Amino acid sequence: MAASFNKVILVGNLTRDPEIRYINSGSPVTKFRIAVNPNKRDAKPEDTMYVDIVAWERLAETCNTYLKKGSPVLVEGRLSIRSYDDSKLKDDAGQPIRRQATEVVISGMQMLSSRRDDGDSGDHGGFNGGRSSAAAVTSPARAADSSADELDDEIPF
Repeated sequence: MAASFNKVILVGNLTRDPEIRYINSGSPVTKFRIAVNPNKRDAKPEDTMYVDIVAWERLAETCNTYLKKGSPVLVEGRLSIRSYDDSKLKDDAGQPIRRQATEVVISGMQMLSSRRDDGDSGDHGGFNGGRSSAAAVTSPARAADSSADELDDEIPF
């Protein structure tokens, strides 16, 4: 029998600002939703998937601090399907209705917009469980090109 594997990688845009809460133990949990567009040319707006994302601990605080509605983001984690009783809705016998929630519990997050796009001067980079990623906001080739352009402006001929 083959081993089980549960890994999800998604790229999308936040549909609203993240919401942070603290559970009884004091651990932070942040929830947000991303819109993931299909990877095809003739895609219709109704083909867009809306995926609920959950982040815990330091990653939760980072997501809450730096992400905002419309932010493009790459998330990595595992698929989680959980059941709960919806006390707001009752069946004919007066019992709470059983519901299911499908969400991605993330272990890593990479912001895809640059500082210029955000209108923010903070260095966001990438985050993986609270540890900063080695990904750069601009590529070395692009940085070299901009340095060459600045030098050309200073040369009088």
